[in-house]
Formats: sequence, C-alpha cells, structure tokens
Amino acid sequence: MVWNGTFHLKKTGKTPMDYILEEVQEITFSKVVKWISSTVMIFGGVAPFIPQYREIKRKNDAEGFSLYVCLVLLIANTLRILFWFGKRYELPLLAQSMIMNVMMLLMIHLCVRVKNRSQIIRGPDRVFTGKYN
Repeated sequence: MVWNGTFHLKKTGKTPMDYILEEVQEITFSKVVKWISSTVMIFGGVAPFIPQYREIKRKNDAEGFSLYVCLVLLIANTLRILFWFGKRYELPLLAQSMIMNVMMLLMIHLCVRVKNRSQIIRGPDRVFTGKYN
C-alpha cells in the first residue's frame, strides 16, 4: 500500500508489513539525527520548568517565580500557533508551542494553588452590631 497524497490508499499488491519494512530500510543516519534534534527542539523549551515545578510543589512556596513569565510565554506561543494557520512552518515548532502552553498552564495552576494556601489567612469573624448613620 502506498499513500498517494490523499486519504485513499492505492493497492500495489504489498502487505502492510512490506510497507513497514521498506520504511525501516530507508532509515539513515541523517534521518535519525533529524528526529533526535526535532525531539530536543520540542521538549527543550519545557525542560527548565520541570525542576521548577517540582520544587514549587515540594516546598509549597511559589516565591521568586513570576507569573508574568507564564503570561508572556502563553501570549508568544499562542501567537505562534495562530501564525501557523496563516503561514505553515515546521511541525516540531508547532508542537513545541502547544507543549509549552500546556506547561505554562500547569505552572499557573500550581502557583495559584500554592499562593492561595499561603496567602489567604482566615481572620476572626466580625459582627457589626452598631447602627448605620
């Protein structure tokens, strides 16, 4: 079976296993390097935030982490995703933007949850018994 550029497959008398074997035989060093570099490009932007996420979660303290960083990265990556619809660019960059947006939303969720626990201090209940003038 060979893909003819549409969603229909032409019959060529080959089994799916033959097609897979042909694809495996066409693997070259340059293709492997390209796949590895694409993977590093996709997940490289998120990698610095993983230890930071774990540290904030472990300490239950988001001091020193600015939510403005998340805001700027969310805006930039969302604009890059929207730009892709107008002028197509490489798919690893699109995937990087999507994964980065997910990571930023996770960071915002964690920081808001941690800051709410640490900053909201319940004070004594006040009862107003005086007359309003």
